[in-house]
Amino acid sequence: MQSIHPSVFVAPGVQLYGRIQIGEGSSVWPNAVIRCEVNEVVVGRYTNLQDFVMVHIGYDHPTRIGDFCSITHHATVHGCTIGDACLVGINATIMDGAVIGNGSIVAGGAFVTEGSEFPAGSIIAGVPAKRIRERDMSRPNRLNAWQYHRNAQAYARGDHRTWTGPEHDTWLRELRAAVEKDEDLEG
Repeated sequence: MQSIHPSVFVAPGVQLYGRIQIGEGSSVWPNAVIRCEVNEVVVGRYTNLQDFVMVHIGYDHPTRIGDFCSITHHATVHGCTIGDACLVGINATIMDGAVIGNGSIVAGGAFVTEGSEFPAGSIIAGVPAKRIRERDMSRPNRLNAWQYHRNAQAYARGDHRTWTGPEHDTWLRELRAAVEKDEDLEG
């Protein structure tokens, strides 16, 4: 059973199998795969799963991805929990039972081992991944998620060039100001 909000952008080539929930304003980009033969995958609001992302479950672990997250190109998310406003870098892997706290970044190429837990505001890097710094990245990560949301809306209209021009620059300037004051979270 799948529960995908009508506002979600699902690009051509995406493959979705099993019990999946995807929240309002999210986007799933070309060649991403979500597969769950047991448990479930829950993706929050305004979250983007970029090109070639693989989301799977562990036999004993569902996969949960929070609101305003960016799971970037070629990342693997496997039976773990990712809090709100997180960014998972290119080619990162997060394994079964791992927990990534709100406002964190998992660096590109990092390998988060099974059962690892990281508190909110962690900068996580390495193989195996370790917390290398503490910094709440919620606002920059939300800004990135909002940009992907806008891009998804444009792609749905057939416009593949939305990150350029004076209109984009004005929108981005206004968005940065709203995010800085957390006004982007208001109804």
